[in-house]
Amino acid sequence: MDLLLDGFQTALTPGNLLFAAIGVLLGTAVGVLPGIGPAMTLALLLPVTYTVGADSAIIMFAGIYYGGMYGGSTTSILLNTPGESSSVITAIEGNKMAKAGRAAQALATAAIGSFVAGTIATVALWIVAPTVADLVVTLGSPSYFALMLLALFAVTAVLGASKLRGFIALFLGLTIGLVGTSTGQARLTFGNPLLADGIDIVVVAVAVFAIGEALWVAAHLRRKPLEIIPVGQPWMSREDWRRSWKPWLRGTAYGFPFGALPAGGAEIPTFLSYATEKKLSKHPEEFGHGAIEGVAGPEAANNASAAGTLVPLLALGLPTTATAAIMLVALQGYGFNTGPTLMDEHPDLVWALLASLLVANCLLLLINLPMAPIWARLLRIPRPYLYAGILFFASLGAYSVNFQAFDLALLLAIGLLGFAMRRFGIPVLPLIIGVILGPKLEEQLGTALKISQGDVSTLWSEPVAVAVYAVMALLLLAMAVAGLRGRDSGPAGPTDTRGSDERELVER
Repeated sequence: MDLLLDGFQTALTPGNLLFAAIGVLLGTAVGVLPGIGPAMTLALLLPVTYTVGADSAIIMFAGIYYGGMYGGSTTSILLNTPGESSSVITAIEGNKMAKAGRAAQALATAAIGSFVAGTIATVALWIVAPTVADLVVTLGSPSYFALMLLALFAVTAVLGASKLRGFIALFLGLTIGLVGTSTGQARLTFGNPLLADGIDIVVVAVAVFAIGEALWVAAHLRRKPLEIIPVGQPWMSREDWRRSWKPWLRGTAYGFPFGALPAGGAEIPTFLSYATEKKLSKHPEEFGHGAIEGVAGPEAANNASAAGTLVPLLALGLPTTATAAIMLVALQGYGFNTGPTLMDEHPDLVWALLASLLVANCLLLLINLPMAPIWARLLRIPRPYLYAGILFFASLGAYSVNFQAFDLALLLAIGLLGFAMRRFGIPVLPLIIGVILGPKLEEQLGTALKISQGDVSTLWSEPVAVAVYAVMALLLLAMAVAGLRGRDSGPAGPTDTRGSDERELVER
């Protein structure tokens, strides 16, 4: 409690409150705009934040993180265009509500549900993260190696739609992570001394997210204006409150545990929440036509899982989402040793971040709920102007890391790689996770083998490592069984009986 109170004292200073408010506004703005998510925003701001204090930067990032989740629901409801996979379920029912003239109610239940879930999940984070950190600090290199291997496996094979494309992205990320002379021997430097220290993760993140996305949008730019549904001030009737409060709590119960798992994510709890609400609802006939429970539950699950992802990030140093990966890069950029010792070595920073999550959540509701009509107008910004600005700030940010023109060449080359990945449907997250965790994985493997004098059996000499390998084996078995069942369903495949709106949503 003393550490938490100190964290609130840091987070509630006027300067940090200002950074939190800026983060919330920025996060909501980029969450509203299709194709621009919180991960891209954090990547663009990384070079800039190194000029301010670490606590102020991390507090602003927390605001961007939560704000981006709220803004994504606005796009899903008004445009039927989910910015991230975790917002797909919100789009199904939320857009139907908007077309039926209930856009204000859909936005309100999404915003209030995000606040309720974020608050409960933040309190749970205060309790769980220190306990997990105290537990894992006693583990050895074999267990860390196994946990990192599980994280790589989870974001590649479990969370992705295509396993092959996920492993291709992971291979690309691990290859980029090999560049440099960190082991004393030059690897993939091609004789260029500027690559001796490796490729800066800031350059990689900005290139893959910002440059790759901007080039992709430019290649598929449509001149047809977006159809924006009018929005009034968000409000909810007594009946809407009665039908929403239970889904908020159930969604929170689904979201936080899944987010806290290294193999978790927000997709599974949002689908589970939607299925649960459809089964428990007294109005099941409304599902598919704009049921408010179908917005309230998944949105709560989505935001609760966002808080849950900070458990492996702070306690283990393992990012499981793109946004968490960029936050980890920010901590490393300030020289912090990310991992289980972070909470012991820098408790002031960690607890300021944990306290600022609640502050950001309150600011999110107070500032953004009355500003919903303004956020809807942001959707009318012409895409050429928007992405031209992104390209400018991305180039400026990458150059400011080392003030070398060579970084701009790297930015363009990796940006073209990001464009190609989008062209062939290769996910970006495994690449970023591979770049970050690859060198750490190699370090833990080397440490374990040095201690055991080259005995490979040391990698499964600890109970935690054995348990992690067992989990990976079960996941592989489940994937193999699912593949066999899909093959036995028939060569022709089932007929697509979805409606046109649902087909369009899946394609997007």
